[in-house]
Amino acid sequence: MSRTTLKQFKEKAFKNTEVQEEYIALKPEYAIKKKLIAMRKEAGLTQEKLAVLMGTKKSNISRLESFKSSISPRIDTLMNYAKATGHELKVDFV
Repeated sequence: MSRTTLKQFKEKAFKNTEVQEEYIALKPEYAIKKKLIAMRKEAGLTQEKLAVLMGTKKSNISRLESFKSSISPRIDTLMNYAKATGHELKVDFV
């Protein structure tokens, strides 16, 4: 018996309009978290090193980057994260 692939799982799940709508609603949040992780890695930082630069704990960085966390970061936290990774926060609405 073969295992279900992620693609197959998504195709089946998206037949349910509620699942599809929730997935679309969460897309911006996941995009931000993926970007944060990419920025940290690009800067060559571990969560521990980034925490030191930001004056916080590793657990806070882990929570910020976690896809399971329901906590929304404050803008100043995102600004500090950006600065510590050599970036600048830019907000845009389209």
